Amino acid sequence: MRLIPVSEIFGPTIQGEGELVGRPTVFVRTGGCDYRCSWCDTMYAVLPKYRSDWTRMSTDAVLGAVNALSRGPILVTLSGGNPAMHELGALIARGHEEGFTFAVETQGSLAPAWFSDVDFLTLSPKGPSSGEDTNWERLDHCVASAGPSTTTTLKVVVIDDDDLIYARRVRDRFPDLPFYLQVGNPAPDAADTDALMASFRRLAEQLAQRGWYDMRLLPQLHVLAWGSERC
Repeated sequence: MRLIPVSEIFGPTIQGEGELVGRPTVFVRTGGCDYRCSWCDTMYAVLPKYRSDWTRMSTDAVLGAVNALSRGPILVTLSGGNPAMHELGALIARGHEEGFTFAVETQGSLAPAWFSDVDFLTLSPKGPSSGEDTNWERLDHCVASAGPSTTTTLKVVVIDDDDLIYARRVRDRFPDLPFYLQVGNPAPDAADTDALMASFRRLAEQLAQRGWYDMRLLPQLHVLAWGSERC
């Protein structure tokens, strides 16, 4: 049985981003990532030097940990790192049998077969401020990999004007998918909520000035509530 490298499992808490914002969830954060975003706020789940802190867990062990926290069916958010690096199909299938629903958050660089089985797929390609380049064909493949019952959405983090222009490109490429802009935190180790809300207001003004009414703007709700505190 292939084991899953898990950085942490925590909750119940609320989803702080995207279409499911505010919804109660338990997070299963896997270890390992194919990106090194400049403003990543979960480097402990990304860098190989933290591998000794990760726990290799079976499907049963992961679901057991989730059950112990939730005491019943709940939305399970598969995050990272990049959870698309790992074989999570058995976890999703077993969890569905027990009444759980699954959301995955990933940058859209890898498209495992189990994408077709998740209930909610959030693809968050990274703009120029991240220091990463988007492989557009891979992102296309991720969108196409969603199943007929999967709710797929796009989310772009905006730190600066270049990110906003990039977000327009993503939006135009996938005009039929729900699309969210998220105010980014350029200093993930220190959340300045006043500065983040000022960025939110500035972005709202830019959307209005440009007439970009096909985008929804959200803050990181969990950052406003808990700052940079690790759950």
